[in-house]
Amino acid sequence: MGYYDQDYQQNRSPRRGKGGPFFAGLLGVIIGALLVMIAFPQFGLGGLPLGDTDTAEENGRTAGPTIEQKVSVDVTTSVTEAVDKTGDAVVGITNIQQSSFFQQGGEAGTGSGVVYKKAGGKAFIVTNHHVIDGANELEVTLSDGTKLPAKLLGSDVWTDLAVIEVDGSKVKTVAEFGNSDSLKPGEPVIAIGNPLGLQFSGSVTQGIISGLERSIEIDINQDGVVDWNAEVIQTDAAINPGNSGGALVNLKGQVIGINSMKIAQSAVEGIGLSIPINSAIPIIEDLEKFGEVRRPYMGVNLASVEEISQYHQENTLKLPKDVTKGVAITEVAPNSPADKAGMKEFDVIVEMDGEEISDVASLRKHLYVKKKIGDKLKVKFYRNGKLEEATIVLSSQTF
Repeated sequence: MGYYDQDYQQNRSPRRGKGGPFFAGLLGVIIGALLVMIAFPQFGLGGLPLGDTDTAEENGRTAGPTIEQKVSVDVTTSVTEAVDKTGDAVVGITNIQQSSFFQQGGEAGTGSGVVYKKAGGKAFIVTNHHVIDGANELEVTLSDGTKLPAKLLGSDVWTDLAVIEVDGSKVKTVAEFGNSDSLKPGEPVIAIGNPLGLQFSGSVTQGIISGLERSIEIDINQDGVVDWNAEVIQTDAAINPGNSGGALVNLKGQVIGINSMKIAQSAVEGIGLSIPINSAIPIIEDLEKFGEVRRPYMGVNLASVEEISQYHQENTLKLPKDVTKGVAITEVAPNSPADKAGMKEFDVIVEMDGEEISDVASLRKHLYVKKKIGDKLKVKFYRNGKLEEATIVLSSQTF
């Protein structure tokens, strides 16, 4: 046994050499790694998942080749679609006035307008009365920069609306009217126009409906007396000078209002006012067909009781002391509807069709908004201190 053991040790050592155990172990590791890679092909060297470049980079290894991909973002939204539909129907309007016979006409101001109709080779545009007021000439600038001479068909100071006409051959886009009666507070809207002139033509601002049926007092002749109560839409979409006559648009691209800076205060931020399109449509139709708005006519001159001195309230109108509001008739036109109904000078109207009348503005609103030519108007009034009634059959005004 001893000889055998000695012979074994002596004969084994020379064959293995000094590096024998190391290479044997290394060979075992390599064989084991290959077996793992064959059994689990999803793993590479070092046990990393193939293609896990993030982990490889974190461990200082060089990642394999990567693919660079360019991402295209689709920015089409309801807003961009609405602007695409209606934007080109909003035009610029230049008011050209001539200050004297010897001076050449110059630009007095610019505003906006909306092309709402094409017929008979003409294009029809609605804008504000104050945009065209006092103009000797009018010029329309289309969205592509084309300039066209325009003709005024008619305007209405009470609603601040006007209609003009241009050659329709170069007009490509016509706006669609929506339904302003269906609007809801908080609904998104878009204002399109030319703030501060044609330099910023086609400007788009976005906001919401801030309020509906806002009543705004209007002093038309700037005498300090309220002449009219305008019912308007309030929005926080930016409406600046030059936006006047432009479009307030819903997300369907439909015009639901005609913007007006005339009935807003430029010093107030975040309050834009727009004429509801449902109120504007009958005005537009009258201006296009007749050159004026055909409103019911009573045939009287009026003054608010609040504007009349206490002395004349008591001694001329002979009003009871508890009557402090109403509208006094200062003149009755001969053969007018009021004259035929028996109305007289110094009668004080306090009620129409069961609705209280407190001043001239409220009377005009009832007459112009709620009544039509040919309608009967039931009136309550004071005469010599006594409350009386009359029925007036309204007609159109004739000159």
